[in-house]
Amino acid sequence: MTELWTLWWGWASAALALAILEMLVPGFIFLGIAAGAAITAIVVAVTGALGLTPALAIFAGASLISWIVLRIAFKPSDDQTRVIHDDINK
Repeated sequence: MTELWTLWWGWASAALALAILEMLVPGFIFLGIAAGAAITAIVVAVTGALGLTPALAIFAGASLISWIVLRIAFKPSDDQTRVIHDDINK
């Protein structure tokens, strides 16, 4: 029996499930992971069956890069974070 991580449709199914989860729990967290799974699905489809270690390495790297790109792309332009430098209890 073929392991699931060697099949491209296994990664594509994981990407679809994570994208649906992102719609239920918005915040651009699962979208980056879904993009990593989609990129891994493309790599597995093009190169053929990969072992567990290379597949997870591609998935982790692609997820991290896509999460950082999404974080930069969708950062609110009017960031109203307050930084308090003085103690208010003085």
